[in-house]
Amino acid sequence: MDFSSFSQSEQTAMQRIIEQKQMKDFMRLYTGLVERCFDSCCNDFTSKALSSKEETCVENCTQKWLKHSERVGARFQEENAKMMQGPGK
Repeated sequence: MDFSSFSQSEQTAMQRIIEQKQMKDFMRLYTGLVERCFDSCCNDFTSKALSSKEETCVENCTQKWLKHSERVGARFQEENAKMMQGPGK
């Protein structure tokens, strides 16, 4: 985005809004990861600590989820680059 036509105070305000949105998106992403892996892996509440089976499950779930997020992000970047090139290119 080009904010060069904005005043310095408007640019600063826009930057702050963008940073807040990025933080909100990150927190939504993180919360989704925690919720999904906890629901899938943690089912024995007789101990405070994770069992080795639960720990392995959480590690695998996290890795798989992060790889998936990476791939989705890469595809969005590819599609965005295509759109920026314009039609017929």
